[in-house]
Amino acid sequence: MILNKETLPRLIDISCVRADNTQEELNAMVQLAKERHFICCFSMPCFTPWLTEALKGEKDILVGAAVGFPSGAVSTAAKLLDVKEQMALGCREFDMVIDIGALKSGLYNVVEKDIRSVVESADGYPVKTIIEVSLLTDDEIKKASELAVKSGATFVKTGTGWAGKPTTAEHIRLIKSVVGNDAYIKAAGGVRTMKDIVSLIGEGCSRFGIGMNSILNIMKELGDSTVECADVKVLY
Repeated sequence: MILNKETLPRLIDISCVRADNTQEELNAMVQLAKERHFICCFSMPCFTPWLTEALKGEKDILVGAAVGFPSGAVSTAAKLLDVKEQMALGCREFDMVIDIGALKSGLYNVVEKDIRSVVESADGYPVKTIIEVSLLTDDEIKKASELAVKSGATFVKTGTGWAGKPTTAEHIRLIKSVVGNDAYIKAAGGVRTMKDIVSLIGEGCSRFGIGMNSILNIMKELGDSTVECADVKVLY
């Protein structure tokens, strides 16, 4: 796979999903997305109506929905309301935080039902299960990945970016060892350099969730150069 200023943005979901992100930052995100053609943009749900309107007519830029964000501890009913409301507004990818407490309690049926309900509610649009790897043991990462695939999720996503610890190559290896080619992998949290991206692609990651400040630095680092890395299966 060849990464350059045209191909790299098609692997990146650009986001403003911190609690303190402002309208000014959202405006900057949309402007950058239009300039660089990032594959998907995310905001917190309260800004979704504005975001979908701001990207109206940009057929190659999707709007994503944050579901049960950031804790995953809301009820399944609340997550389904998130999905339906944001789908009606134009969201076409759904990044949902799993019930982490249930997973760590061994309540696997609860976790599976929660994920499956969101997948079914999404009407065939991609669902990314956020498993928050920095809060899990290796065995829990594997189990969460197994439940995601079993429930029909399109992606296993490493984190929300709120946990304060970065995604590592080992996290991606653990997930890949379970999902194989049955799901895609998205890394989010601590991806800040081209070296990070190349390393994680090498382990099987095909999508990245990156905040505004980090993506500006990465695109500046890449510039007009070309970077060769491992081939990886992508969704679109």
